[in-house]
Parts: sequence; structure tokens; C-alpha cells
Amino acid sequence: QVQLVESGGGLMQAGGSLRLSCVASGSISSIGAMGWYRQAPGKQRELVAIIFSSGNTNSADSVKGRFTISRDKAKNMVYLQMNSLKPEDTAVYYCSVLHAASVYWGQGTQVTVSS
Repeated sequence: QVQLVESGGGLMQAGGSLRLSCVASGSISSIGAMGWYRQAPGKQRELVAIIFSSGNTNSADSVKGRFTISRDKAKNMVYLQMNSLKPEDTAVYYCSVLHAASVYWGQGTQVTVSS
């Protein structure tokens, strides 16, 4: 079993920055991909960014050039640096981990961007 805890969400004005963190704990031998998803009210959950064990990354077109995903393998942590925030970035952000062919989710952290 893997537990994920996110932190770093909050309220920010448009144009500002936030950094989300997620730590994975539990029965972890090796973690595959780690990623961030978000879900806005009335919308489906969508991929924001993902980082693979190789270090390769992928991100949604809507955040390219503004958001950066990174990870610290030794600490089982993944980060999302969010710059130039826009009101449309407002959502609950979820950390996700692929481990032993199973996907695990954190409880989510709210990010609200005011105009």
C-alpha cells in the first residue's frame, strides 16, 4: 500500500507562483511514474504533468512553459512548480503514483487563482 500526501496549495493572484509537493510513503520498493492531475468544478480530472523514472516528462499543452514537474527519487517526492498562474488553473490538484502496476492517489490540494 502507498500513501500520498500533497501540500502547497492555496490562494494566489493571477500571475503569481505556487509550488506543490507530494511525498509517497508505505510499502515502496520502486516507484514508476509520478504525476499531477487536476479537477475543476464540473469538469473531468485531467493530467497536468507526469515524470517517468527515466526523468522524461510530459505536460498538458495548457501548462507548457508555465508549470514544471520534478522529483526526488531518494525522498520519494514529486513537485509541481506553477508560475504565471491563471484563474483557469483553479482546481483541486492530485498527486498520482504508479507502483507495482497499481495507481495511487493523494487526497488533493486546492489551488485557487483570483483574477
